[in-house]
Amino acid sequence: MELHELTALEQLDGLRRGHISPLELVEHYLARIAERDADLGAFVTVTPDAARARAAVVESAPSRAAALWGLPSADKDLVARAGVRTMYGSRAFANVVPEASDELVEVLDEAGAISLGKTNTPEFGLASYTESLVAPPARTPWDIRLGAGGSSGGAAVAVAAGLLPAAVGSDGGGSIRIPAAATGLVGLKPSRGRIPSGAGFGSLAGLVVPGTLARTVADAALLLDALIEGHRYAYATRAPGWDGGAYLNAAVRGEGRFQVGVCIWSPWAESFEIELGAAARAALELAARELDALGHGLEEVAPAPEPGYAAAFRAVWQAGAGQVPLEDGAVARLEPLTRWLVGVGRALPASELARALAWLTAFERRVIEVFAPFDAVLMPAMAMTPRPVGWYDAEDGERNFAQQVRYTPWTSFVNVVGLPAISLPVHQTAEGLPMAVQLVGRPGGEDVLLALGAQLERRLGWQRRHPPGW
Repeated sequence: MELHELTALEQLDGLRRGHISPLELVEHYLARIAERDADLGAFVTVTPDAARARAAVVESAPSRAAALWGLPSADKDLVARAGVRTMYGSRAFANVVPEASDELVEVLDEAGAISLGKTNTPEFGLASYTESLVAPPARTPWDIRLGAGGSSGGAAVAVAAGLLPAAVGSDGGGSIRIPAAATGLVGLKPSRGRIPSGAGFGSLAGLVVPGTLARTVADAALLLDALIEGHRYAYATRAPGWDGGAYLNAAVRGEGRFQVGVCIWSPWAESFEIELGAAARAALELAARELDALGHGLEEVAPAPEPGYAAAFRAVWQAGAGQVPLEDGAVARLEPLTRWLVGVGRALPASELARALAWLTAFERRVIEVFAPFDAVLMPAMAMTPRPVGWYDAEDGERNFAQQVRYTPWTSFVNVVGLPAISLPVHQTAEGLPMAVQLVGRPGGEDVLLALGAQLERRLGWQRRHPPGW
């Protein structure tokens, strides 16, 4: 068995036991990247010399107890690492080499991880697909004619193709769960505030949170624990109801019987035509059957229509784009979609943004109240199979926005309400494409999501599925 065929947890165990050295693992993944990434677009920058030097430093550490000791990783190209070009997916930042690292990078370094470079992302992470003008598109390794989603598209491709054991991404409207669904991975978006360090530019309305992409539920939990333990803030703690120690314990045990809501409601449905595709419906029905067979209680849940959601979320999305720090003349170097977003966002009256934020705060309370009777709510992850590269209109902002909503109508509201969610690759189409479902938890309920995910993983065995060229 080759090293990349081991789970991240197994690789970490081999490192700690001395069966694998950090440098050996780094060299293995650097060779995989050199061999495979030209067709996939996972990385925008690879740093082999820095990775080898870092491996030597990690190996000389007096203790191997660090949470990710010797495990290769990478930084999403929205996160600054000192001395490494950080483009934020944009031509306007193509030559930026930061002098200081973002806190998320420091946390991963303190955990003993070894960065191999920067992973692909759309411009400023604003889109739900990864096709920028500074790098080739990120393609799902299951069919390279199709996109990998975004904005953590490069990170997802790297893990799905065996170029990394697992990866950290960020999620402001589905940016972990969307690419996880398109590449057959587990994608975990934690509760708001669970991991204090963010990623990239400031997050308006607290939408963006770091999270994890992995091939197994346990690997996703392993990274979550590392991100939490690396913080110095008192509020980076576990949920009050979870007393089982590390979240990895919940993922490994996979215990419990829970009350699960089943929901296909989307707050976008009053403003856009939302259609649950056949493959997405098959994934949802499969997950529901398996959860029922496992003894969980299932009940349909249907929140009331939310006709104000589209306008409110759109205002916040555009205002967030408007606050991107751009020097004079830099706007002209932006891609058409981003230029449109930035222009509209900067022109948005403060009173309109204030109304949108107030509306979304009330929406948060309504959704949490409706979901409160359930330990988790089962929903579709995506509405369709992964979209072809070039499917999105790069010139017409309005049409592009509608396309993104049609593909991802169930992700953004989870960021608005701050709940944890996990994308799970339960189904595979006749063409071999992965299809996922999403479980949305209670505030601080990551342990329940991991337990349910582990139970489904044991029954369905998605960790044994691999894309071509694996």
